[in-house]
Amino acid sequence: MQTTLAPQFKGTPDGDAAEAILRKCVHCGFCTATCPTYQLLGDELDGPRGRIYLMKQVLEGATPTRATQLHLDRCLTCRNCESTCPSGVQYGHLVDIGRKLVEQQVSRPAGERAVRWLLKEGLTSPLFKTAMALGKLARPLLPANLQDKVPAASHPRAKLWPQREHPRKVLMLMGCVQPSMLPNINSATARVLDAAGIQTLVADDAGCCGALRTHLNDHDGGLKDMRRNIDAWWPLVSTGKVEAIVMNASGCGVTVKEYAHALASDPDYADKARLVSELTRDLSELLPELVAALKPRLSRQAQAMRVAFHPPCTLQHGMQLRGGVETGPARAGLRRAGGRHREPPVLRLGRHLLGAAARARAPAARPQAGAPGRAAGRGHRLGQHRLHPAPAKRHGHAREALGGVAGRASGRVTRRPWRVPPNPCQGLGAFPGLGVWLVATGLNAASVPARGHRCIGLVATAGVPP
Repeated sequence: MQTTLAPQFKGTPDGDAAEAILRKCVHCGFCTATCPTYQLLGDELDGPRGRIYLMKQVLEGATPTRATQLHLDRCLTCRNCESTCPSGVQYGHLVDIGRKLVEQQVSRPAGERAVRWLLKEGLTSPLFKTAMALGKLARPLLPANLQDKVPAASHPRAKLWPQREHPRKVLMLMGCVQPSMLPNINSATARVLDAAGIQTLVADDAGCCGALRTHLNDHDGGLKDMRRNIDAWWPLVSTGKVEAIVMNASGCGVTVKEYAHALASDPDYADKARLVSELTRDLSELLPELVAALKPRLSRQAQAMRVAFHPPCTLQHGMQLRGGVETGPARAGLRRAGGRHREPPVLRLGRHLLGAAARARAPAARPQAGAPGRAAGRGHRLGQHRLHPAPAKRHGHAREALGGVAGRASGRVTRRPWRVPPNPCQGLGAFPGLGVWLVATGLNAASVPARGHRCIGLVATAGVPP
């Protein structure tokens, strides 16, 4: 895509980086086929290609408006488009630049500014732990819709941290909200690593990975968080005392893996950031080694357990890691017990977890000639996509881009409902008694009640709240 940068952007780091990304785009439209906001809203400007055109216009000197800002805000930054793009367009980096430039020129309403300030300052504040503790105490008194947003009291095992020392050591980022909301994810990760002969170290001065402030367009604050974490880790990283920096939240993991990109122009931190990015590993990347070490310790109960796993976008598309969690238990020799056929123990959920209430609100599926039908619950997938005809007048020239990729029937563009319940565990309601397993082992997996079925926090990059 040919781009002529406006004078104010020529020669700047953001302008040069954006131009390099834009030149890769051939505006083929494949990205619209996998963009959730485009499929839901049916507006070209709410898909990657439309947003790229908007950012291109801003970089060429056009004045952005509040509508421009809204279209960029609606992007979920799931980066599904990056996995789809045949040209390798780094849309995630481009939209960060675009949002930053638009934010500098378009003023937000006072209410939005207040909410965004509260999010970036409140969630990363030490007071958040106190507020969450009070919220958990008051949870039984809250309305049902608010109860779904406040985790139940943590299991006693959440406070158990292994004390043994091992020759092998890794660092782990605790995160900003995870220790207060779902502390068992971090402690269970440490216990599983301990069982495999790996000691988990934590740098007390490390905090938020920087994603929260960066995605709220406080780029300077995000870079400050990144530098603080690097400084906290550097004594252990520079001396080679740790072999990896382990992430059990993929949103944090993809951000830390991109420290090298974010701090490339900082002469004091560029080399340090590159080494930190190289050492960062999502927990699922350690599964092959963990499974081999833990296989002899698996209980009979674990061997008979079925697993549900919902791969997050930051894992699949941000870090481009697919299949590791799903195949780990199979490598451990686990299979579903009973029956003539021994099925794989991992049920890989579809991209959408639809609970009963959400499915009831979603539009009913309409069969379309020429389109292969998918029955709900067919195979081992939950929340199958249902295709519906979208009004042609809302799509414009996007018809050619989406038709035949996301599914086409009788020449009409189709779209899918995009509805996610407040509690992802609700999507498991169709399988009463189904257990979500902890890092391919039965170790330390304490189930918690979740609307009539078992839902255990899955440490391997996808903590499922109770």
